[in-house]
Amino acid sequence: MECSHAQPLIAAYLDGELERAEARELEAHVDDCPACRESLAQLGELRLALRSGATRHRAPPELRARVAGAAAESARTGAAVRRGSAGSGWRLAAAVVLAFAAGGGIVDLWNSGGAAPDERALLAHDLFASHWRALAAASPVDVVSSDRHTVKPWFAGKVAQSPLVADFADAGFPLVGGRVDYVGSERVPVLVYRHGQHLIDVFLLPAGAAQSLAQPLHQQGYAAERVTLGAQPAAVVSDLDRVELAKFEQLLARGGD
Repeated sequence: MECSHAQPLIAAYLDGELERAEARELEAHVDDCPACRESLAQLGELRLALRSGATRHRAPPELRARVAGAAAESARTGAAVRRGSAGSGWRLAAAVVLAFAAGGGIVDLWNSGGAAPDERALLAHDLFASHWRALAAASPVDVVSSDRHTVKPWFAGKVAQSPLVADFADAGFPLVGGRVDYVGSERVPVLVYRHGQHLIDVFLLPAGAAQSLAQPLHQQGYAAERVTLGAQPAAVVSDLDRVELAKFEQLLARGGD
């Protein structure tokens, strides 16, 4: 990728609008290009400054009702699709959920009480948007492997700290692989697990983000909860029910390298 192609994509990348393949191509270019890396950093800082200091207005009740109704309908459609097919239709349903939730549910977090968006709202946006993009992508991972000794080394050099990795296939939660994503302006590793037709993302969190997740986040039937991965703060994002999610969190707490 050339700079002339990369520069116009940076804003779309920060907004989570690029396809995964194009996003990864841009990341590879940015890793080797100081000029584009600086552009990404500057735009990221501007984005955070605007979002933290901008005046926000509560969405009109009519708009909130339409968004909530559309999101509920898309969730029902997604459930029906998952029962009938676990293939491309499931990913399409997830993409529809992303469109409504990113456009409505998370805006509702920002507008709560008429206040400016806080770190918790921004964290919710990053975690849920990343998870929904992965659901809608052709593959939710950049490295496909159930072997922890393959996944852990893959992160080396790509993120500041590699996560502890374990496979819980014997307990019904097989490791699918891993990817690199963003929380705020920081690149973080994401471990991806599966339980039946449910995808589970485990994000290794920066210290500040971990403090913002003292209480669980919920959007459109999905939850983001703080967990400990070994001694590292992390977040689990999935639509698992409460019982299965608790089982998985216990496995994470006991698991590791």
